[in-house]
Amino acid sequence: MPIDYSELGLIRIAAVSPAIQIADPHANAEAIADAYRRFADRSCSVILTPEMSLTGYTCEDLFLKEDLLARTQEALLQLAGSTGESHLIVGAPCVLVDSRVLNCAYVLAEGNILGAVPKLAIPNHGEFYERRWFSSGQGVASYVRSGDKVFRVDTQQLFQVGSAYYGIEICEDLWSPQPLSSQHAVQGAQILLNPSASPELVSKADYRRELVRIQSARCLAGYVYAGAGATESTKDLVYGGHLLAAENGVILGQSDRYSLEENALVVDFDVQKLAHERRSNSTFATVQRSNTYIVQGTSSTISLQNHLRILDRHPFVPDDVEESDARAEEIMHIQTTGLARRVRQVGCQSLVIGLSGGLDSTLAFLVCLEVLKKLAPSAPKIAAITLPGPGTSDHTLETVRRLCEITEIELKEIPIQEAVEHHLEDLGHSKDPDLVFENSQARERTQILFDYANKVDGIVIGTGDLSELALGWCTYNADHMSSYNVNVGVPKTLIKYVVQWYATHRADSALRETLIRVLETPISPELIPHEEGKMTQFTEEQVGPFELHDFFLYHFLRTGASARKIYIWACEAFQDAYTHSDVKYWLRVFFNRFFAQQFKRTTLPAGPKVGTVSLSPRGDWRMPDEVDAFTFLKSIDDF
Repeated sequence: MPIDYSELGLIRIAAVSPAIQIADPHANAEAIADAYRRFADRSCSVILTPEMSLTGYTCEDLFLKEDLLARTQEALLQLAGSTGESHLIVGAPCVLVDSRVLNCAYVLAEGNILGAVPKLAIPNHGEFYERRWFSSGQGVASYVRSGDKVFRVDTQQLFQVGSAYYGIEICEDLWSPQPLSSQHAVQGAQILLNPSASPELVSKADYRRELVRIQSARCLAGYVYAGAGATESTKDLVYGGHLLAAENGVILGQSDRYSLEENALVVDFDVQKLAHERRSNSTFATVQRSNTYIVQGTSSTISLQNHLRILDRHPFVPDDVEESDARAEEIMHIQTTGLARRVRQVGCQSLVIGLSGGLDSTLAFLVCLEVLKKLAPSAPKIAAITLPGPGTSDHTLETVRRLCEITEIELKEIPIQEAVEHHLEDLGHSKDPDLVFENSQARERTQILFDYANKVDGIVIGTGDLSELALGWCTYNADHMSSYNVNVGVPKTLIKYVVQWYATHRADSALRETLIRVLETPISPELIPHEEGKMTQFTEEQVGPFELHDFFLYHFLRTGASARKIYIWACEAFQDAYTHSDVKYWLRVFFNRFFAQQFKRTTLPAGPKVGTVSLSPRGDWRMPDEVDAFTFLKSIDDF
């Protein structure tokens, strides 16, 4: 079934810096109209052009001449008449009845001029001399007639296209201490547009890019910047035609600069994601609003049959190696500092950790090693314990032994098989490998860890990760419990990367070899009896691939995506790895387990948040234990 991505909250916007003829508005209108048709045909809802794109920004004293002003209005009316549903933003002077000339961005659509937004900050410093020609739009809120068109000139207006709202500020308004875009955002604009004419200077492009990126983050918005191009006058300055787009602090795209031809950038924004960010942010909600804003435009939606979004399979792990390494190091610092602070407060003598030879307990063990360095010379000891049971394989047991031998940490081995057998006999259990059989092992191990911690004046270090917590893949009051869980904020896909980073950047050759052994070991709770010492239970066969579940978790909690949207995104992101039916099956598993297992998260021990997604009942995620997943599952069944 064809997908209309606009129904998923996507809106496509083009920033276009056309080659212009200085002081020739009719020629420029033709070039802009041609660009408008091409990008409207590509399903762009908005086409943004630079500041004074209809005349050229560098007309200087010609801006005061009747001839240019009259021809500009003629060209503007012709250009407006050529528009359809897609919105076109062009820059041109606007003359008020009192003869003041304003630097304006006009919004054209469906044959009309929907409105004009004047520039507030008129720079008159350095290379800028705008006050010679233009007045500030501060306080202007009036209707203007141009030919047969009547439109409002006002900074306090938003424009609607489909389900999205956008606001406009012009060039220097972004550089001012109180950007107009900040007001637009709190009034409801999810997208902020900036037609600009910013000359190129050494390092200015980097500053401009950061300004756009940070403003998009501050406003929880999409931001599009369109700079005047190299066909402006180069008498004293050069313009590069820099085009930028950012979404909530992330650069979605930018153009090359210095082209003497048309320059363009097309991006898709996710306004549903932005709306979720704003609903979740109480600071955004409490900012004072104005009751004088008006909204222009139409609610007609331009459908999208494709999209330009980049769907990362592993959203918790950056693609860029340098960024990934920096993130892994930061996570290690957060985990280490969190545990070190807890140790200093408690004043314990030992860090008691159960080692299984798997990923999670290995990362927790590495954190403990870092705590020893951080708190030296008064650091506690590491009390490493391995508790082999009926399902413990020779491979993982050997891994634990190597890990402790290499790091010179004394390992205590306490087999639990007899204790579990006695416990099951007391229960009258048949000893068949069912849920009782599995959970009795987990609880026996936890009991030993806590009792041993009492013996050695220690605290029990939790090892379970964020992905397992989301799925409830832990035994209540067993591995679910600890004194402090250093992994609670780290999803499984990122656990693997942090261990890999440690092996590469912190470990000597012997430890690196053992960590690689851990990384190559299949994920398993090892609670089902082994076969001749070999592993027989594999977690991902039971609950599904963790890379899928981490993808589901990220988009459900972080972007606020619906079940339908998560399904569509996952099918596209993993199209060469899983069938659509596989994705749907595991998505049902995710929602069923996520809702059914909330009671485990409600009683979660302390542990550090490391990223933007957290399930702490004291912070980021609060949900009744009794909620049913029915409505979510029904929406999955409907597609």
